[in-house]
Amino acid sequence: MFSSKPIGFVSSPFRSTEEVPKGLGAKHEEDGILKILPEFAEGLLDIEGFSHLYVLWEFDRSQGYELTGTPPSDNRPHGVFASRSPYRPNPIALTVVELLRRDGAELHVRGVDMLDGTAILDIKPYLSNVPAEKLRRGWLAEAEARKKG
Repeated sequence: MFSSKPIGFVSSPFRSTEEVPKGLGAKHEEDGILKILPEFAEGLLDIEGFSHLYVLWEFDRSQGYELTGTPPSDNRPHGVFASRSPYRPNPIALTVVELLRRDGAELHVRGVDMLDGTAILDIKPYLSNVPAEKLRRGWLAEAEARKKG
């Protein structure tokens, strides 16, 4: 096992979990800044060429875990590994953001769903070779259909 250490921190408009959009139809359109620590800034070389990034971060304000729970998107319980619940055995989160620009060691992004001051564990360019028609959305698609119906 390894011990994680932050490579930077998020500057976000969200100060509490209640402010982060959740549930069916939630849109993550807020801008934020990924502030990378100086000792990791060199690792940003050539990142500007990518439109979107995966950001791995820590649910640093979440405590404990639940193997099942009822998400805000549905009225039925689901397994933690079939959800985006912050109550996980390892409090690791993943978000896709749009890279707007780089300013030195700061990445200006759109689509943040993290709280201000959240620790960033890693950043990777978003690459997917899965065609949209092959993606399945599981229980979430079913919950959306029930809401519309």
